[in-house]
Amino acid sequence: MPSKIVTVGSAIGLHARPAAVIAEAVVSAGVPVTLAVDGGEPVDAGSALMIMTLGAGNGAQVTVASDDEAALNTVADLVAQDLDA
Repeated sequence: MPSKIVTVGSAIGLHARPAAVIAEAVVSAGVPVTLAVDGGEPVDAGSALMIMTLGAGNGAQVTVASDDEAALNTVADLVAQDLDA
């Protein structure tokens, strides 16, 4: 599965607000996308709750993976943004 490593841009990390925005984008895309922190198991990026379980703070490296290139790039861009602004 193609993947991309991205640095978390949200000032407080992937907490409720950024997780909800990312999950909504994945659900809208209608394709599987996963997120994982280094050494961790991938989680379903279509679930805000699962994203929050990563504990990914600002500056953390997150691997975004999907067979759909557009969804992969969209989610990677969202993870890299400060979604708290």
